[in-house]
Amino acid sequence: MAARLSIDYVSPLPPVRSGIADYSRDLLPHLGKLCNLRVIRLPGQPLAADLERLWQPSPPEVLGGEGRLPLYQMGNNIYHREILELALRCPGVVALHDVVLHHLLVEDTLAQQDSAGYEQRLVADHGWMGRVVSTARGWTELGQTALFELPAHRTLVHRQRGVLVHSRWAADLVHWDSPQVPVREVPMGVPLPAPAAAADRHEWRSRLGLTQDEPLLGTFGFQTPIKRTDRVLEALARPELRRAHLVVGGEINPRLRLRDQARELGIEERVHFVGFLDYRDFEGAIAACDLCLNLRYPSAGETSASLLRVLAVGRPAVVSDYAYSSELPDEVAVKIPLGDGEVEALAARVGGLVADREHLAAMGEASREYIKSNHDPGSAATAVVEACRELAALEPLGDEPAVVEPPTSLVWRRLDGDLEVEGAEPPWAEGESRRLRIRLANRGLARWLATGRGPGGVMIELHWRQSPSDQPTTTVWLEQPKDLEPGEEQRLELEVRRPLGASFLYIEPHVQGVTGFYGLGGPLWSQSY
Repeated sequence: MAARLSIDYVSPLPPVRSGIADYSRDLLPHLGKLCNLRVIRLPGQPLAADLERLWQPSPPEVLGGEGRLPLYQMGNNIYHREILELALRCPGVVALHDVVLHHLLVEDTLAQQDSAGYEQRLVADHGWMGRVVSTARGWTELGQTALFELPAHRTLVHRQRGVLVHSRWAADLVHWDSPQVPVREVPMGVPLPAPAAAADRHEWRSRLGLTQDEPLLGTFGFQTPIKRTDRVLEALARPELRRAHLVVGGEINPRLRLRDQARELGIEERVHFVGFLDYRDFEGAIAACDLCLNLRYPSAGETSASLLRVLAVGRPAVVSDYAYSSELPDEVAVKIPLGDGEVEALAARVGGLVADREHLAAMGEASREYIKSNHDPGSAATAVVEACRELAALEPLGDEPAVVEPPTSLVWRRLDGDLEVEGAEPPWAEGESRRLRIRLANRGLARWLATGRGPGGVMIELHWRQSPSDQPTTTVWLEQPKDLEPGEEQRLELEVRRPLGASFLYIEPHVQGVTGFYGLGGPLWSQSY
């Protein structure tokens, strides 16, 4: 029989306002049954009195002593600064709740006026690209894009015995950047609360001044730009949702103008900002909703704990068809495509759902069953211990120079190349449909990332205009299916119909940023008719 594993557990804990703190509070009792568990106190962070009595945390100076395996819970905010320092000093296993740690790097360096430290650490993780991006932080679009495209975790994961993640998407992200690092996918444990009581629903709706029949939507957790709450407000202003109310539970990033936006859209009376919710209020507010929204783009590789807790309460979710959310079964989550038409699709799908109470109830039951079957905390703890036992026998890779890859369209400022089109020869009659064959050649120094790579990915825009000075009347986007290396070319085809009145066709590659696509002075093909 294998010896009982000894683990030193390192994580923020309540009352720290962090989803990872709540996750750890729920996981610890189950881990304690499976291993010799010791909780490490994080300097400068408070600890709830009941957790203090239960776990009697030890100081960080004993971390890893007596052959114990450190298990670090790593996130992408300032609560994890000390965890990063401990993990770099004392190798163990790190659970990446956020695969991308670039935001933490910014908080730890640039926010402290330490630009040299930012560049040094980014270069250590990403070579020459890190040096370019440390300069590009001054360019708003590229600087924000780099926060998600460059994960800034390489040094950390290379010094560990292995990595735990909570989704296949996250595992692929780690493997993409560091294929030699051992990664194990384990479920995120989420307790299944008692079925939502009618009294909880009534109490919260009364608090908001709502009847039991008025449609109520909810969005929960720290409200940041990637949560796309601004799109939710736009959808709420559309006719399909004219009766619906929205409760926004969680602190709001200062960059967002949600209250101002609600007022400008004329929906402020239907939007209820309730601020940070403690554990009890959180579940009650979810129970009061008919369904909850958890849109997200871009992703830092996270599995949303707030989303899973919504499903655990028995409320279906509306999510972006992207990253981890795409892995959810259709029975519990409605997936909204990103891009043009997102707000319209959101209003239409949500409007249809809140009008079909029977369907909502069935989705709610399926949501609880999904959490019960896939996210049981006891099963999650077993998976964590089994993975840690396996990884504990491995040695860290250690510090190695970052592989210097060719520059990519993420940071390169010009897409030099050739673009040829067959099948668009004039004359082309209005309303006629043709099959265009496009040859795209990369003649520059940078790799053009595939569309599916997210920020930095290339798409080809085709648009029609009535005159060169007019705005486009019709636009079609064509995905670049694979990375295009310097010197390579690829051929793409699509069916295009000439719209009525349009006389000019333009075709040009664009690069994906955080908020949309923008041109970078690459090849441009045009034709008048």
